[in-house]
Amino acid sequence: MGCAPSVHISSEAPGAYLGGKEEEDAQNPWALLQGATLPSDPYLPRGKIPTSEVQFGPMRFHPDQLQVLLAFSKDDNQCKAFRQACDQAGFKCTLTKEMQAVLTCFLSAHHDIVILDHRNPRQLDARALCRAIRSSQVSENTVIVGVVRRRDGELPVMPLLTAGFTRRYVEDPSPLACYTELLQLQFGEVRSQLKLRACNSIFTALEKSQDAVEITGQDHLVQYVNPAFETTVGCDSHELVGKELAKLPVGEKKSELFQTINSCITEGKEWQGVYCAKNGDNTQQNVKVIPVSGQGGKIRHYVSIIQLSNGKSKAGLQADSLTDSQVGKLKDRRLSSRASEMAGQRRHSSLARIQPVAMEAPITKVINIISAAQENSSVPVTEALDRALEILRTTELYSPQFGAKDEDPHANDLLGGLIVNGLRRLSGNEYTLSAKNLPRASSSMTAPLPLQDVPKQIAEALENEDSWEFDIFELEAATQKRALSYLAIKIFSRFGICEFLKCPEPTLRLWLQMIESTYHSSNPYHNSSHAADVLQATCYFLCQERIKRALDSVDQAAALIAAAVHDLDHPGRTNPFLCNSGSELAILYNDFAVLESHHASLAFQLTLRDDKSNIFKNMERSDFRTLRQAIIDMVLATEMTKHFVHLNKFVNSVVKPLAELEEREETDAVRADINTMLRTPENRTMIKRMMIKCADVSNPCRPLEQCIKWASRISEEYFSQTDEEKRRNLPVVMPAFDRNTCSIPKAQMSFINYFIIDMFDAWDSFVDLPVLVHHLDNNFRYWKELDEMNVRGFRPPPV
Repeated sequence: MGCAPSVHISSEAPGAYLGGKEEEDAQNPWALLQGATLPSDPYLPRGKIPTSEVQFGPMRFHPDQLQVLLAFSKDDNQCKAFRQACDQAGFKCTLTKEMQAVLTCFLSAHHDIVILDHRNPRQLDARALCRAIRSSQVSENTVIVGVVRRRDGELPVMPLLTAGFTRRYVEDPSPLACYTELLQLQFGEVRSQLKLRACNSIFTALEKSQDAVEITGQDHLVQYVNPAFETTVGCDSHELVGKELAKLPVGEKKSELFQTINSCITEGKEWQGVYCAKNGDNTQQNVKVIPVSGQGGKIRHYVSIIQLSNGKSKAGLQADSLTDSQVGKLKDRRLSSRASEMAGQRRHSSLARIQPVAMEAPITKVINIISAAQENSSVPVTEALDRALEILRTTELYSPQFGAKDEDPHANDLLGGLIVNGLRRLSGNEYTLSAKNLPRASSSMTAPLPLQDVPKQIAEALENEDSWEFDIFELEAATQKRALSYLAIKIFSRFGICEFLKCPEPTLRLWLQMIESTYHSSNPYHNSSHAADVLQATCYFLCQERIKRALDSVDQAAALIAAAVHDLDHPGRTNPFLCNSGSELAILYNDFAVLESHHASLAFQLTLRDDKSNIFKNMERSDFRTLRQAIIDMVLATEMTKHFVHLNKFVNSVVKPLAELEEREETDAVRADINTMLRTPENRTMIKRMMIKCADVSNPCRPLEQCIKWASRISEEYFSQTDEEKRRNLPVVMPAFDRNTCSIPKAQMSFINYFIIDMFDAWDSFVDLPVLVHHLDNNFRYWKELDEMNVRGFRPPPV
């Protein structure tokens, strides 16, 4: 008797099943399917589950469309639900209603899943059918499901398993339940069976292999040998399989050899040695024993591969044991060598002339080391290393991921305006270029006087420029907002910058005049006084013993010049504002580090355009390039979107390794290691970046009165930006900085919490700056007290 008519699924199957809305529909689940559809998995296409690639060790294959055989005595609601589920999942479905046709259909199509109706044994003997299917060899990898009545759901499942069923399905005519069952089968038992089915091809390869292969379990009992192994060793498979490795009937000459193999493989290492055949042939065979890890990271099998050493073997083995990483590399080469063999032959002559170049990046080496470590690790360790690899494969290794901070709008605004790329795309009619050019240097400003000619008031304001208590506001008032020029003349003179640059002092004074005049005196915060403040902080840091040991004269000159120009021509607006307003600078620098790129670029443009103020004119070309790159790198480091990147690199590459060295007993060798670590080019670069970053935002670490003044100035600049954004109908980058509603204490506390504390903790750990930490703690308490008093301004109310 032939098969019953098949029901083949359509690629246009319905995508969503709507649950019962009326009482009669709830009583009749099949009625729900009239005009309704099953719910689509949000992660899968409508109507069909894709046959995704199956990975089985290094083997990959694409499974065919799954075939389902339904054996039901009648086409009731349960049967229809499975048919509908097959249709939705994209499975090829065949329905048989007669017991005699079930086996015939299965033998003709070899279905992946067989669902037998076990609810009515009198009409359809599901157990007998299951046994009949299992009696055929082709059913070895078939999943058989038995549908039982609800009242039988509590009965023991063992009788069904004994009959050959894979699992039990308790009667539920809901199409969604059937659909869920099929999906679980597809990605569970069926996929496992597909992998087991793939073993047939692997065993076929082993059976036909000319190399002798033996597989041993963790208990050292032989589990498999191929014909080549039988021939090589001189024993039949029935003499070998199930026997202990050390007790194989291979003669006395080999007992010592097998004991050696046993002692090596119990340690989980690869081993190579020599076999002598039982048949009296004195030919030696190279053997390689490889431990294979299984579940739990434990060694579950040992694979022995034997090759003749007389040249008959197609590939020789190396004499020494290989490390895990070498094994991985050899595996990669083996997998790729076949695909490139023909192409390699065509281009061999030209490639032979090219020397091999190491192109592997450091992060790739780290990933390879971790991957190799996973091979013999336990499951928890392997899973942890998988998570580590996922992180290492991201592009921003040192950038933190910020969650929502709805409870702190000031922190949200600071993170959005300073850290996150604040560009918000505008509509076509909003995105217009600014016609207003940024102001350039003023010619009315005169050069600062030589130090010996400085007026007494200015000289007094400059007296303690090497102290952290230095008051830049006093110098600003004494110099009529020309603090940068006068302070820089003194600091540059102390560090011998003119001698280093081979530059006359008049040239330096003209350069400083030009630089200071390019800052916008109208800006409340980003003006030349801020540049002077950053310069003074940089000078203070350069005088600390740890920094002196790390940096040289080139680093010092680069740091001082970078501090002087780091906010050159700053418009008093943030990068997101420039991007949102369609600024010419944002267009020029592709919305990326707009201001910082402009500061560095303009500094060199202005310096090099006139020999009279070109402080680099007399430098050697190579020295100038080194200095220029250092200055640019430091100025770009002040860009806040990379704040946590620089901080985390500094902590992990400098602070922590240094702390570990200093914990050791102090010896000449340890001191030498510390000096070497401090002086590496990479670490010096990170130290300079962190130095200018700390100098740039050191306001919360200044004495309280200075801290309050700087907070007032930066807040006014942010308020002004918010006013302009509202006036021009631009996106408001930092809504909390509205002059009518902003809480200054909350804003300062947020800034200190998210940006300052961690950075200055790290900087203090490296340089040892207790006075800065003291001021920071004191200032934070001040802002917190104002906040607790519900004060939104800078000072407490008068008593």
